[in-house]
Amino acid sequence: MWLSPGVGLGANALWVTERANPFFVLQRRRGHGKGGGLTGLLVGTLDVVLDSSARVAPYRILHQTQDSQIYWTVASGSSRKEITKHWEWLENNLLQTLSIFDSEEDITTFVKGKIHGIIAEENKNLQPQGDEDPGKFKEAELKMRKQFGMPEGEKLVNYYSCSYWKGRVPRQGWLYLTVNHLCFYSFLLGKEVNLVVQWVDITHLEKNATLLFPESIHVETRDQELFFSMFLNIGETFKLMEQLANLAMRQLLDSEGFLEDKALPRPIRPHRNISALKRDLDARAKNECYRATFRLPRDERLDGHTSCTLWTPFNKLHIPGQMFISNNYICFASKEEDACHLIIPLREVTIVEKADSSSVLPSPLSISTKSKMTFLFANLKDRDFLVQRISDFLQKTPSKQPGGIVGSRKASVVDPSTESSPAPQEVSEQPASPASPLNSHQSFCVQEVPTASQGLLKLFQKNSPMEDLGAKGAKEKMKEESWHIHFFEYGRGVCMYRTAKTRALVLKGIPESLRGELWLLFSGAWNEMETHPGYYTELVEKSTGKYSLATEEIERDLHRSMPEHPAFQNELGIAALRRVLTAYAFRNPTIGYCQAMNIVTSVLLLYGSEEEAFWLLVALCERMLPDYYNTRVVGALVDQGIFEELTRDFLPQLSEKMQDLGVISSISLSWFLTLFLSVMPFESAVVIVDCFFYEGIKVILQVALAILDANMEQLLGCSDEGEAMTVLGRYLDNVVNKQSVSPPIPHLHALLTSGDDPPVEVDIFELLKVSYEKFSSLRAEDIEQMRFKQRLKVIQSLEDTAKRSVVRAIPVDIGFSIEELEDLYMVFKAKHLASQYWGYSRMVASRRDPSLPYLEQYRIDASQFQELFASLTPWACGSHTPVLAGRMFRLLDKNKDLLINFKEFVMGMSGMYHGDLTEKLKVLYKLHLPPALSPEEAESALEAAHYFTENSSSEEAVPQEEQEGSGSEDVQEKRGEEKGTSSPDYRHYLRMWAKEKEVQKETIKDLPKMNQEQFIELCKTLYNMFSEDPMEQDLYHAIATVASLLLRIGEVGKKFSARTVRKPRDCATEEDEPPAPEPHQDTAREHQPPAAGDPQAKAGGHMHLGKVPHESQVVVEAGSGEGEGSPSQPLSDDETKDDMSMSSYSVVSTGSLQCEDLADDTVLVGGEACSPTVRTGGTVDTDWCISFEQILASILTESVLVNFFEKRVDIALKIKDQKKVERQFSTASDHEQPGVSG
Repeated sequence: MWLSPGVGLGANALWVTERANPFFVLQRRRGHGKGGGLTGLLVGTLDVVLDSSARVAPYRILHQTQDSQIYWTVASGSSRKEITKHWEWLENNLLQTLSIFDSEEDITTFVKGKIHGIIAEENKNLQPQGDEDPGKFKEAELKMRKQFGMPEGEKLVNYYSCSYWKGRVPRQGWLYLTVNHLCFYSFLLGKEVNLVVQWVDITHLEKNATLLFPESIHVETRDQELFFSMFLNIGETFKLMEQLANLAMRQLLDSEGFLEDKALPRPIRPHRNISALKRDLDARAKNECYRATFRLPRDERLDGHTSCTLWTPFNKLHIPGQMFISNNYICFASKEEDACHLIIPLREVTIVEKADSSSVLPSPLSISTKSKMTFLFANLKDRDFLVQRISDFLQKTPSKQPGGIVGSRKASVVDPSTESSPAPQEVSEQPASPASPLNSHQSFCVQEVPTASQGLLKLFQKNSPMEDLGAKGAKEKMKEESWHIHFFEYGRGVCMYRTAKTRALVLKGIPESLRGELWLLFSGAWNEMETHPGYYTELVEKSTGKYSLATEEIERDLHRSMPEHPAFQNELGIAALRRVLTAYAFRNPTIGYCQAMNIVTSVLLLYGSEEEAFWLLVALCERMLPDYYNTRVVGALVDQGIFEELTRDFLPQLSEKMQDLGVISSISLSWFLTLFLSVMPFESAVVIVDCFFYEGIKVILQVALAILDANMEQLLGCSDEGEAMTVLGRYLDNVVNKQSVSPPIPHLHALLTSGDDPPVEVDIFELLKVSYEKFSSLRAEDIEQMRFKQRLKVIQSLEDTAKRSVVRAIPVDIGFSIEELEDLYMVFKAKHLASQYWGYSRMVASRRDPSLPYLEQYRIDASQFQELFASLTPWACGSHTPVLAGRMFRLLDKNKDLLINFKEFVMGMSGMYHGDLTEKLKVLYKLHLPPALSPEEAESALEAAHYFTENSSSEEAVPQEEQEGSGSEDVQEKRGEEKGTSSPDYRHYLRMWAKEKEVQKETIKDLPKMNQEQFIELCKTLYNMFSEDPMEQDLYHAIATVASLLLRIGEVGKKFSARTVRKPRDCATEEDEPPAPEPHQDTAREHQPPAAGDPQAKAGGHMHLGKVPHESQVVVEAGSGEGEGSPSQPLSDDETKDDMSMSSYSVVSTGSLQCEDLADDTVLVGGEACSPTVRTGGTVDTDWCISFEQILASILTESVLVNFFEKRVDIALKIKDQKKVERQFSTASDHEQPGVSG
């Protein structure tokens, strides 16, 4: 590439001059290319260790003038080809011009100006992205692509200097982290290390320090362990590796590839050595953390954060912390974890005011809301800029006007420095607080459906006054009073100060009357409901009456949702539950519906209206319990792994016993998926749900540990899983809530686990208290870290399960071993994934759908199959290989959806690798018939004019050919079926399955005949196939012999066909006739015996000797061209051109075969005296045809051909090579030797 001219040293021990002229010098770096010796090795090592840019550019061009000692670097190149192109351009365009100048200074000025102009021209179209990545980083990306053979689509995220431990020896080099790969390169004194690992293959990633390795990063895949150490900043490197591995797991989970975030603000001055992708990933990490901390919607993006203090009126203090600003929210988090959290939606803001600074309160900022609350921030570093950002966001924030119309913001920003500023306009709206949530969302059928406005509990609970409930009622009243006092001090609604006192009140239990409101606030569901008015109603209307697999499952589970509760013993509650679950399945088809969602949703409906329950369900499924309710409950399995890890840490003596009993996997899924609602009495479990909405998954894990701890002695004494489950079941049934004012609901689980001993009651509040006392050291950040580690393990385990399931689905007679099938599956999957992240596959259908059966999840298109075929086929055909691959793909793609699954792929590979000579030849034969052979390819065998004039009938025959060809081998089983269609007919699948189970053995008689143009294509393939074989000459001779013989056989067969069929038709047309003949054809057959050359002869059953026409009872003697009792036949050009080949013709005599065989299977060469068809160059005889039996018989006569097709090829070696070159899409220089790069 052209470089901005810079001063450099010309004569240098590290460079060798290869070309020179009066103005320019072309130099090569020592240690690069051929030779180099010890100096070259040293230079190569230095370049790697010091990250010299010369390793990217092993060639350079310098500008010099005769009298000057200064050299200017004007170009560099990664290959000789590239640098030669630049050199030639300089010689052709500049040399003559430069010789005109008198002054050397003028020459240099002109050259520099010209080079700058070229660079500007090249970068003109790339300017926007050119600014994204600085020069140094671009160099590293070029180096990565060249060194590891990555295509343009593979983006480098960052690179780090580190050591890779090979055995006990550290190898200093460079670690490159790309979007899809972890790569390492080291070159030390001639020894090269070149590592490439896909992120999707990583099963374990952790940062650790051992005696053997200093602080290092440990990377584990299914077949290797890697250790990297000696990083300058190991924390940053590991964090980035975690993010990239997480993205890869997400891709395996739901096939979402990495997309650059276009909405991110661009830095004014890009950091040197930091790519746009690195910045993007850092921003993503911050966004995720921000959204999780404040429970904000998934599309919220953090704009920035700054340190400040917040005045808290409840304790008269300035609390230090961080202010966060995003497009819709201003949030605050104190430095002390529980001191104070605050969320201010911009839709609530009325005034943002810069107050006067003082020594006590520097740079204060006052924010007022519609609910008459004012928040005072101080110690802001860049207050003016901050106010401007808030003002910008406020103007973009829509707000609901009293009439329900969405308008622009009317919030005002007041600056005290402007004395004459008008009085701030306050928006006179009612406080948008969920203090009375039931009045604000009555859009959905208020008159018709009571559940549209209030929770089921209020509808079904008798309105008995609290006084009648005695002590329980008094306790409930006290709780309500405590919360009202709290609201008075800390504010009510979404802008409430959240402190340690809020948590303490939640732990004491939320009163029934406030539960729905507080769940909405703490979960963040209130924000989403406020910003999407009418969304739920619209979803219900759209989804009503729609049928899907999800709706079928929902109907099945509706009456199993809390059947013991009166609210769900009638149609009102059931209908509300149906609407909420169906609306969510419609909103999020990826999840649709999963068991346990019905139990959780029924509880949400008790305390809130339908719309509120819907948004709470959204918060649960999409934010608070990520991936819990998908088809494979990945999130629950991840948290189950965390629970096992925590059991090891906190209860080590119990952990081993639980593992032996296998209890944890049994209990944790039901506990976590239903938040204890299915295993505990309802009034107790709902208290845990209160804490969960405030604290998140941490509470569920704490309570689970406390339950195990409370039952430790009994569990240690258990002998099997059943006994342990009974112990835990009894305990959970007797967790009671003595403060509950609701009438007790019988717990069905309790009836199954009641024993003889009277149960010991456990108070739920006592259990919560113990869980916080013993296990409160759990932190949200630690849980997220553990989730990452477990997610790797769980998803890779699911992938292994998928692999085993797919391999088991392959028929046992396929010929490949289990290990070979698993290796093939990994290669096939890698090819599918490569299309996802490098995007060279443009088919939307090729995206993976995890809801499909395992066998259909990974599919590849024709271009991907072509690449796999080229590297795995035992029939390498050089430049003809892509053509053969295309035919194989069409043959395997039975349902014509342009995608093949793994089973179809393996069937194709097996046909080439396994079976005897006949089976392999059958595959090759089919590859040269429709549908494998496309009409365009067939046309290339003859002149187009001839094709369209004399063979017009063959065009009409193509669809029939396809039908017959595709019907030859289990093709009809999938006709009409579209992969991945909605609402499948299960009976259809059962019929298909039954049909697949039937043994349908194809015989060689089922194969249609081949016409001349198809035969020519077959010969072309065979010639190409033998081109790289050691026995090349012998194979060419043998195939020439066989082809000559078969052409003659076809000629003779054509004559018999012409004699016996009264209406001569094209052979192609005859062979395309449907298998079931018309009735009048059958009667014709009875009176007229078919000729041996007639393609329909095989359909007429065995022929008796007496019915064979006299003319066809002729045998050709080898090389003579005359049969016994037949007139002499003139030899065609093909027969006379090669006397040597005539000698190896097979001798067929009547004595060597049974008469029945002759009549039934074999076409005998010969015929009565008549002028043979003389074939002219460039035309193909359309009456000519040949059968598979004839091709097989001819090939069997040549031992060298038999040996070639019966030779065993080890696919394992080809798979190994394929894995090595999986990434080599970009081509290295033709002029260089691979290996040492200097």
